[in-house]
Amino acid sequence: MRLSRFMPAASALLLTAALAVFGVSPAHAAGPVYAALGDSYSAGVGSGSYDSSSGTCYRSSKAYPALWAAAHNPSGYSFTACSGATTTDVINSQLGPLSTATTLVSISIGGNDAGFSDVISTCVLDSDSTCLARIATATDYATNTLPGRLDAVYDAISAKAPNAHVVVIGYPRFYKLGTICIGLSETKRAAINDAADLLDTVLAKRAADHGYAFGDVRTTFTGHELCSGSAWLHSLTLPSYESYHPTASGQSGGYLPVFSAAV
Repeated sequence: MRLSRFMPAASALLLTAALAVFGVSPAHAAGPVYAALGDSYSAGVGSGSYDSSSGTCYRSSKAYPALWAAAHNPSGYSFTACSGATTTDVINSQLGPLSTATTLVSISIGGNDAGFSDVISTCVLDSDSTCLARIATATDYATNTLPGRLDAVYDAISAKAPNAHVVVIGYPRFYKLGTICIGLSETKRAAINDAADLLDTVLAKRAADHGYAFGDVRTTFTGHELCSGSAWLHSLTLPSYESYHPTASGQSGGYLPVFSAAV
């Protein structure tokens, strides 16, 4: 009897056994099963090249999840991040693709819960004092209410994808301070930056408490804030939904390397 015909099967069995010894599943060895969740910063709003089938979710092929998937060829990939999403939206609408086979999840969420869009609108249109008051309301929410909402999302992810490595992605600071910049006052710009820092602190703490990784994009966006002269963020722009979102360069240069390092 010739043994050569049995060698492929034997090799496969040996590989499976070896992977089991080192605690690696064959599916994971072939590439991660990746699910990209979250809000507009994960969907890629502001970077263009939107998938028409995603409608007003504005999912972009230039968003960091799509860029990472194109470079790493995961064995499974789902992209459910959506513009305007809140923690409740993630739980209700984005977790369908998750399962015990999911090995990697990314998510940015919390900015819409805290009312970021309204904060920006108020600060653009109204006085310093009105802007600061609106920011104070948002930071109170981020400190006292948002942690529980994040816990609900993270618990739901862990329940549906217990084998996944989860990366929580933060938000950038928006303005370079100490420069001459047309538009918002230095007082408003500093307060918006402080609010972004607080939000990232909350996100990082809740991620750590759930055993998740946290990707801090403030590092890569340093020098590329609004008023820097080399911004990776839109200011007020058309279409208006792209305002105050990362450009394509912000996704590839600001978000992608942070996510890649956390995987």
